[in-house]
Amino acid sequence: MKLMDAAELVKQPPDVTENPYRKSGQEVSIGKQIPAPVEESACQFFFDLNEKQGRKRSSTGRDSKSSPHPKQPRKPPQPPGPCWFCLASPEVEKHLVVNIGTHCYLALAKGGLSDDHVLILPIGHYQSVVELSAEVVEEVEKYKATLRRFFKSRGKRCVVFERNYKSHHLQLQVIPVPVSCCATDDIKDAFITQAQEQQIELLEIPEHSDIKQIAQPGAAYFYVELDTGEKLFHRIKKNFPLQFGREVLASEAILNIPDKSDWRQCQISKEDEETLARRFRKDFEPFDFTLDD
Repeated sequence: MKLMDAAELVKQPPDVTENPYRKSGQEVSIGKQIPAPVEESACQFFFDLNEKQGRKRSSTGRDSKSSPHPKQPRKPPQPPGPCWFCLASPEVEKHLVVNIGTHCYLALAKGGLSDDHVLILPIGHYQSVVELSAEVVEEVEKYKATLRRFFKSRGKRCVVFERNYKSHHLQLQVIPVPVSCCATDDIKDAFITQAQEQQIELLEIPEHSDIKQIAQPGAAYFYVELDTGEKLFHRIKKNFPLQFGREVLASEAILNIPDKSDWRQCQISKEDEETLARRFRKDFEPFDFTLDD
């Protein structure tokens, strides 16, 4: 059921009949008259994910007529302490930031697998994709689609992965892989093979599925998304190799740079980082959707 769409979960069989007690009047209970319960649309139990059924709700989850004053946008949660990735934090290495949207920003990865290895990060403090609000999710997806087009124009396909384990701020790793290196199926096979070798249960999930349908807030997990939309997911129960995603992509089967599997071995000077950031900003500018706002 976790892998089914909400619309499929609430779908009624073709031979269903109407509730014979619906709007049947009133019942007497302990000397008082109470109205008979009115059957609500099934989609109400799934927070109106199917817009064609039930009452239309506002983004706050309340009926649009319930309050004359619209609720102010919810502020992103704040970190309990210093955070290296909250954009407003003094700990952020701002020279690595290459693009800023409304809810998210792009930054070059510290010790990246390549010069154009970037991160998609929420501006506010969120620990994982599962905890993101709807408007942040929308911009994350926009960044992913834009980066795919950008890298495709440069003869590369990109791999996106998230490790929600021993991390405090969401980091979506976006790693470009030259088309000449290997096919998407080779990347998928490399992840599955290495997972089996390390006794990691890496499951394929439906392409259009939402991670929120599979993992609960606070649950540890790893997932990887290929350029075809295929997704592989692992629910972390105990220990998990922190560099697993990098190790697979750096392996001989894909980028063939096994010595770069640990980011700490790939650090360069701040001056070189600034040069790479300037270059990425210039190259990415024709694809920058934030300039249209």
